[in-house]
Amino acid sequence: MTITPQWKDELRARVTLSTVILRTDKITKAGREWKGCCPFHDEKTPSFYVNDQKQFYHCFGCGAHGDVISWMTEQRGMSFIDAVKELAAEAGMEVPAPDPVAAKKAEKRASLIDVTTDAQDWFADTLKTADGRAALEYLKRRGMKGETLREFGFGYAPDSKQALNRALARYDDEMLVDTGMRIRTDDGTTYDRFRGRVMLPIQDARGRVIAFGGRILADRDGVAKYLNSPDTPLFDKGRTLYNHHRAAPASRQTGRIVVVEGYMDVIALAQAGIPDAVAPLGTALTEMQLEMLWRMVEVPVLCFDGDKAGQRAAMRAIGRALPMLAPMRSLSIVRLPAGLDPDDLINQQGVGALEKLLAQPKSLLDTLWETERDALPLESPEAKAGLKARLMEHVDTIQDRDIQSLYRRELLDRFSAFAYPPRPPRNQSGSFTRGTKSGPWRGATAVPRTLSSGAQAILQNAMSGGQRSDLLTAVVAGLVRHPGEISRHSEALIRLAKHDQNAAPAIESLIELSETLDSRGANAISDAQGYPAPPVDNRYTFLREGTPPGEAREELAEAVSLLAHKPALEAAMAATIARFDDDPEGSFAEQARLRQQLMTVDERLKAFGRKRAATQADWDQKSDLPDSHSGETAEHREMD
Repeated sequence: MTITPQWKDELRARVTLSTVILRTDKITKAGREWKGCCPFHDEKTPSFYVNDQKQFYHCFGCGAHGDVISWMTEQRGMSFIDAVKELAAEAGMEVPAPDPVAAKKAEKRASLIDVTTDAQDWFADTLKTADGRAALEYLKRRGMKGETLREFGFGYAPDSKQALNRALARYDDEMLVDTGMRIRTDDGTTYDRFRGRVMLPIQDARGRVIAFGGRILADRDGVAKYLNSPDTPLFDKGRTLYNHHRAAPASRQTGRIVVVEGYMDVIALAQAGIPDAVAPLGTALTEMQLEMLWRMVEVPVLCFDGDKAGQRAAMRAIGRALPMLAPMRSLSIVRLPAGLDPDDLINQQGVGALEKLLAQPKSLLDTLWETERDALPLESPEAKAGLKARLMEHVDTIQDRDIQSLYRRELLDRFSAFAYPPRPPRNQSGSFTRGTKSGPWRGATAVPRTLSSGAQAILQNAMSGGQRSDLLTAVVAGLVRHPGEISRHSEALIRLAKHDQNAAPAIESLIELSETLDSRGANAISDAQGYPAPPVDNRYTFLREGTPPGEAREELAEAVSLLAHKPALEAAMAATIARFDDDPEGSFAEQARLRQQLMTVDERLKAFGRKRAATQADWDQKSDLPDSHSGETAEHREMD
């Protein structure tokens, strides 16, 4: 079946959107539009508008937006094809003829769904019989309420190899095999897959039964505790989320979707009043399941058990998600207390304890950092280098270049702060000064400290023009003049040292200078002892005597940013060029993006230079003006 955009346009034009919406929801005329309370989220003040002329609806509260077809699929829960067929019948249009092969597959699926639907009715009825008494008692011991059993369709499969085919004798045995409920052996005989198990239907996004899951009543050696249907023409476990058909409408009300490990966790949450939960079906989250989650919300919440298996499941999900990250599309993660699953937590501490955790999940980035940091002991430089390597391997899988760059920067910053913590301050004798109760190194500020002679020499050389870059010379001098700003720009300076080996000694000396500062002292370097004197340079406001501190800090920050940004971009460009042979298309696109950023930095550098020139000219002009105290020129004063 090929439905063209032109055909859909004609369908929208023939069907009045407000008329379709009025069948299920109350909206009232408001000028040329209609308005009412949004059906996609709870509200008391109407923010939902329908415009028949433009053929769309929009909610200014939750952002729900679409046309008449999306209304049928999103609000009514219909498939696209069923929505189109219903609307076409109303509009008097003929739906394009389906492809014969596709039509045959659809007919087979419809027939198999009849089989699974009848099987579900039989399982549910069996739970109420004497055969199902033990299963019903088991469910009650697990705290399942009657309404929960009915809502989720609990049933029971008798412990017999031939019970199902006798109960569904009107269907061919081949159909029972095709649905996965019967197994065919090599000699051609068949028997029931599910025997002696509590049964749960697995439904598609429309709520149709497409597969089953079964749990044994008591653990037995060699017998799987949980058993799901195999992949069939109806069921693909990698493309199905348990409880999707209930959680999707609920998520439009809550703005959240919670992913737990199994269907029993989903049911425990629903019984506790958390209806927006889904679960994968016996596998780690797949790419298709992640796409399904992101269609519902921008940041799904993963809520896995607090044991090691739960942590591994979270990391597998993160590994699958990283290449798929996009703007406004991520994951957040909740770690339950060690040894507890959602049902345990609810039973022991109440649903409020779980809601509190769900309200404060960790970001994907935080979870990635903490998990890798805590994975292995980090007692040696080699172990720390291994941590960095693992983090960068994760970052390299991110396909979106902007997000990749942001992750790389954030994780490298965290690694630097962890691997290279600030050194404790030293007293005049060069030994470390211990702190007081207020902190490990606090309380020592009354002891005068001096900069090492080596660092003084390096800074003096850098400020006297010993650096190739005039801007680097100015920045070093500016930070010596305003040492309180060094810690503020330490991350940018460390990145600069990484990309510019010539700047590294001066930057290391600046970091040492920052660590020797007396926290109670003045910010001006002239108030300290043993520091090299910075030059006066009227081209830079931060090197000029008498410049207001705020103005000096602002220009110094711009200078540091320009100085650090360009080498980083140049290094990234070199790395991109190096991988051209392996990924020509990706490398070419990345080079274009980096060139654009380099051009932007160059323009900023030129603007900064023009500003400096204007500042110098303004300063020279002021120096020729009459003295503010006497009104006389310098020449008159000399004559006198």
